[in-house]
Amino acid sequence: MEQRELKRDLSNRHVQLIAIGGTIGTGLFLGSGKAIQLAGPSIIFAYFIVGIALFFVMRSLGELLLSKAGYQSLTDIAEAYLGPRAAFVTGWTYWFCWIMTAMADVIAVGVYVKYWFDIPQWIPALICLLILLGLNLLTVKIFGELEFWFALIKVITILALIVIGVILLVIGFKTHTGTVSAANLWAHGGLFPNGFSGFLLSFQMVIFAYVGVELVGVSAAETSNPKKNIPSAINKIPLRILFFYVGALIILLCINPWTQLNAAESPFVKTFSLVGIPLAAGIINFVVLTSAASACNSGMFSTSRILYNLSKTKQAPASFEKLNKNHVPSRALWVSVIVLSAGALLSKLIPEEAFGIVTTISAICFIWVWGVILVCHIRYRKTRPDLHAASTFKAPFAPFINYVVLALFAVILVIMLFADATRPALLLTPLWFIGLFILYWMRKNRAKRT
Repeated sequence: MEQRELKRDLSNRHVQLIAIGGTIGTGLFLGSGKAIQLAGPSIIFAYFIVGIALFFVMRSLGELLLSKAGYQSLTDIAEAYLGPRAAFVTGWTYWFCWIMTAMADVIAVGVYVKYWFDIPQWIPALICLLILLGLNLLTVKIFGELEFWFALIKVITILALIVIGVILLVIGFKTHTGTVSAANLWAHGGLFPNGFSGFLLSFQMVIFAYVGVELVGVSAAETSNPKKNIPSAINKIPLRILFFYVGALIILLCINPWTQLNAAESPFVKTFSLVGIPLAAGIINFVVLTSAASACNSGMFSTSRILYNLSKTKQAPASFEKLNKNHVPSRALWVSVIVLSAGALLSKLIPEEAFGIVTTISAICFIWVWGVILVCHIRYRKTRPDLHAASTFKAPFAPFINYVVLALFAVILVIMLFADATRPALLLTPLWFIGLFILYWMRKNRAKRT
């Protein structure tokens, strides 16, 4: 007899490390190189601003998740406060978000492997996809174990970078480009060497660095004690942002003047090479490679489960709801992986531009998802004042801060319109939303006729 329910084999140990590791990904390890080239040391402020904005998004999500025990996904929240059409568009857009994010990670795998082997990027990208597909077709417990160790590696790496960086700062270590010093933050053209415009143009890649942060709240909601774990996980986000993002970037730019970093390389690998530890640079390249594989693994897991949930709510074909003998939604997984393989194809066709195009589309779609969370929270406060009054985890400064963050997102989208690198993706992405609205209209009309 066919199994009809997903098997929940993730322990609290898995969830906690996945929550930490989920805030550290390819956007930081690889994408920060491009962002630093655009903004110089002012990139630190960009990461801080976006990080704090997303903390308020998460506080809104936390209050919404705790307001009703039945919420299992962002789609449920969107349907409750914005209606079925918004739920349909948001559910499918969230799937597309993770497809684009995982595609960027697949492309990154190819970039990292080129550090050791001069082979076309698409080959290791495709091999990575096939290996992860095989593992995901087994059990959710294997996914949890993989992510636990991948996350642990990422956390240890950044800890090591910060500790080593502080030691090099204290002893005044000299590299072939100069002395490791805090002065490197402003000695090469100031904090804003490319002006305010360069600072603004970096926001797209900074947004991409934080994609998936909402998983912290959603994962905590699936634990045995969400009333305790959701506030705990969300309130730790500012500390993680300051430490893992702002702290790591400050150390990187103290060791390595921003002018020495290449947009196409990982600044983490470059920094250890500069310090004169080639073996360590190779080890760090392996770490960022596992980070990209980890993020791609999360993308596979997430996209298959999103399709499964869309199928259960009749918003996707019924076949996506079918599980294999290991309680894995295998058909949904196969569909996601087939679409993901386009990342390997992009690596072959446009290896230089692929990462930038995919990360821009991902950032735009995640802005939609985060915006929906903020708008739902505004609607929740207006339509369910009783739930808000009873909440033990009220979002601070709402609804004023919701409008401020929505305005920030709007400004970032306008900035993307004026940048040559992001304009094509920004102009193409609305076609996805237009297509979804048309599809919803067709489904609704067909349902009326039957």
